[in-house]
Amino acid sequence: MLLDSQSEPAGATPAALPAYVRASGVIQARFAPTGRGTRVMALREAGGYRLKFPKAAACEAVLINTGGGMTGGDRLDVSLTLDADAQAVITTQSAEKIYRSDGAAAEIAVDIAIAEAGQLSWLPQEAILFSGSRLRRRLRVAMAASARLTLAETVVFGRVAAGETLGEGLFDDRWEIRRDGRLVFAEAVRLDGAIAATLARPALGGGARAVATVVHLAPDAERRIEEARAALDGAQSDCGASAWNGMLCVRLAAEAPAVLRADMAAFLSRFQSGPLPRVWQC
Repeated sequence: MLLDSQSEPAGATPAALPAYVRASGVIQARFAPTGRGTRVMALREAGGYRLKFPKAAACEAVLINTGGGMTGGDRLDVSLTLDADAQAVITTQSAEKIYRSDGAAAEIAVDIAIAEAGQLSWLPQEAILFSGSRLRRRLRVAMAASARLTLAETVVFGRVAAGETLGEGLFDDRWEIRRDGRLVFAEAVRLDGAIAATLARPALGGGARAVATVVHLAPDAERRIEEARAALDGAQSDCGASAWNGMLCVRLAAEAPAVLRADMAAFLSRFQSGPLPRVWQC
């Protein structure tokens, strides 16, 4: 039995809303090294999204959606630029909720540029797809060969704690990473229609309700493969790590989102040799 999203009464058909009430958010930030460490040098915030900087030893920024989530027709554009030698950690205040749509997709576009010897850890908390939600996400990275990048993304399909099984919906996710202008990593995932049924298939999700991908690109990325596998020791999720062409990729999948989150937190803490952003521990 499929449960309807509790954001609408059971059996209700969401009413279409005019475009002018849809949220359109923008975050544009440029980071550069200073005598006191990396600092944000330029920042633009619009449409209910903010970038906050808690007191931390490193340059840590927290992306906040003051609207509390996204629904069909909403859009967020994020543009991050790291100058040479800049180092930053970007995360989100909490899990991003993608609510039921009346037909249009919520859209997220993330563009990242990292100059020579720059280092970015992109560590948002999970995206939770409600039943009936529709999400299109695009992530594009342009980085120098000497730059370092760690991307970690988690998606939860349905609100497990609420007993929700994800029904019809859309998850369209595309990544492109270029190093010195050359495409080195490209991935496209599209789940359209009966998502829960698709994920139940053994060759696809095997019943997973949460999945995560970590991609690490750095001059020494391939040499860290055994370190990455050791950091997965004790994980309860189905998981594995591989490395090739100057990059390292880790995948995790689990029926219980809480299990996967714990495994992700443990892996990232060990692999990065330092604590996760404080908002992950709230």
